[in-house]
Amino acid sequence: MRIIMVSDNSSVKFWQTKTLEQMTQTEWEAICDGCGKCCLNTFIDSEDEDEFNATDQLREGEQLIFTNIACQYLDSNSCGCTEYANRQTLVPTCVKLTKETLKDIFFMPQSCSYRRLHEGRGLASWHPLNNNGSKEPMHALGISTQGKTVKDCDVALDDFDLYEAQWPTMDCD
Repeated sequence: MRIIMVSDNSSVKFWQTKTLEQMTQTEWEAICDGCGKCCLNTFIDSEDEDEFNATDQLREGEQLIFTNIACQYLDSNSCGCTEYANRQTLVPTCVKLTKETLKDIFFMPQSCSYRRLHEGRGLASWHPLNNNGSKEPMHALGISTQGKTVKDCDVALDDFDLYEAQWPTMDCD
């Protein structure tokens, strides 16, 4: 059995030789860049709001709107979840991308590493796997949520529309 090191020092960059579906669980987890954008509250603005039904893609007349409102468990400095192991219990609507739910990736931002690989765009130069595990290039480019969010528990539900943000849609290379 051959063990693949999940780091930039590895001679084999598994994300260049395997599809997302072929990755081990460890490799799958390593693809997450840790930006924290999946912890942001998003909304679908629909022309037919009275007849809204959940789908696995945006329909004509719909737009995905990002806010800078993050889950209360997002650490705004590290961009990681403080309750990762319990996140689905504490927040049943928490995003959990799996190989089986890749078809639903439309709601993830363009910079999402899973989305980038799924769409054939490869990992970005700022991804931690391309930087010896460091998130600093990602933070420096403004890709992550670091220092940009407010916690959902600190915002009244009626005020969520006041926190619409464009920066989550930003992607580089």
